[in-house]
Amino acid sequence: MEQDKKMKKILVGCPTSDYHEYALKEYAEAVKSLSYKNYDIMLVDNSKEDSYFKKLNSLNLPTVKGPYFESARERIITSRNILRQKVLDGNYDYFLSLEQDVIPPKDVIERLLQHKKRVVTGVYFNYINTKKGVELAPVVWSKVNLEKEERYFLKPSELNRGLIKIAMSGVGCILMHRSVLEKIKFRYEKQYPAFDDIFFGLDCRDNKIEIYADTNMICRHLIKNRPWSWSNLK
Repeated sequence: MEQDKKMKKILVGCPTSDYHEYALKEYAEAVKSLSYKNYDIMLVDNSKEDSYFKKLNSLNLPTVKGPYFESARERIITSRNILRQKVLDGNYDYFLSLEQDVIPPKDVIERLLQHKKRVVTGVYFNYINTKKGVELAPVVWSKVNLEKEERYFLKPSELNRGLIKIAMSGVGCILMHRSVLEKIKFRYEKQYPAFDDIFFGLDCRDNKIEIYADTNMICRHLIKNRPWSWSNLK
């Protein structure tokens, strides 16, 4: 126990809803078997009904009920800000934002902590629309131009090269120091179709907070059997 007290205190969690029930079994197993010795779990369920909230808690996944809004973006940022406040009020050193469909290696926390960066992400893939059609690409951006709605994704050939500085990334597996969360709240802007990950990256840039990616930290993204599409959500 004395050793645990000296370790950085980590909160692991994410916003969730019954939309992600298809990934629940694998996520529950993964998040409860991380090898780091000083972390807590907290999910924020923003489902319309209470049944999923009860199911999460029955699986020993500590969960609080977040508010439901018709807008998916509003649900997500409100829930993520509940997690942000938990980090600040609970004297956590870091927040590991680990989305419910992202399955990391067991030693993800140790490996991200070793870089001693305020913001560092692991890598997972998603389907993206490109001029060539739909492609599978890392959710890591080397450059972003929001006005032109341009995102330049890291190429698969650029992976497995250790730690690199990036423009921004998704928030599916990203470690944030509490000092970052003291300055930045999660948000979105209605005039843009982007979710809060883009605005978190822009706010980091405006606050001169550098973002890094561990290109050796490859996570599984459970998108193959996803029964819905983000484009169909409000």
